[in-house]
Amino acid sequence: MAIVFSAIVPHPPVLLPNAPEVARDRLASTRAALAILEQELYVSRPNLLIIISPHAGTFLNAFTVHGHPTLTSCFAEFGDVVTKRTWLGAPEMAAKISHRPNQKVIPVQMSGEERLDHGVSIPLLFLTEHLANLKILPLGFSNLPPKKHFEFGELIKEVLMEESLRCAVVASGDLSHTLTPKSPGKFNPRGKEFERTIIELLCAKNTVGIANMDPALVLAADECGYRSILILLGILKNSDSAFQVLAHEAPFGVGYLTGIFHH
Repeated sequence: MAIVFSAIVPHPPVLLPNAPEVARDRLASTRAALAILEQELYVSRPNLLIIISPHAGTFLNAFTVHGHPTLTSCFAEFGDVVTKRTWLGAPEMAAKISHRPNQKVIPVQMSGEERLDHGVSIPLLFLTEHLANLKILPLGFSNLPPKKHFEFGELIKEVLMEESLRCAVVASGDLSHTLTPKSPGKFNPRGKEFERTIIELLCAKNTVGIANMDPALVLAADECGYRSILILLGILKNSDSAFQVLAHEAPFGVGYLTGIFHH
């Protein structure tokens, strides 16, 4: 197994092709960064793409792996009834992860859901245009402590190490939802502190610092990407990877971070 690509991406529905152009233009930096990631993913030639979403069926006390052989997405809930996509699933890999003999330590729930949530679908829409035969394995996090999310990533890495695969991993999630008075989570002055802190820690390769972030700070940010990032970092444990920010903007009061890990 080789991790040939890893990244952090946001998933704002305003990026969708049928969203008002004036709104999409306000995320020009994010769109440009996703275009860079699409090229980097293509040249890395992965067999499998693991994508971690905060909306992929969150259970209180278990992580989720999606094992349907065919995965579909549509965006009617966001007013886009035209854009629809289908991808290949990775049921064999999902089964290996869910059947790993440590369920008491890292509980994993296998899902047979075919339809993807927007936390998976929107990044896939931008990243996989030229990778028609790529298998997709969506993962969902839980309400377990941060340490367990990192350990879930370690479990996934153990399974991947037994396979002859070129694997890509993407953590999907937005950062603070409390940056301005118009933010979805209402304004909290600690929202910007959360954004600054997690980006600084990522760039400093300080995984321990991220796993031990002040829970009150994470809560104040009303984020949806922190646990996705922790799982990704668990998968990347002991790899010599440096994080590069490609875009970081918040035109709608939500922090959107796009970045790549250089291996």
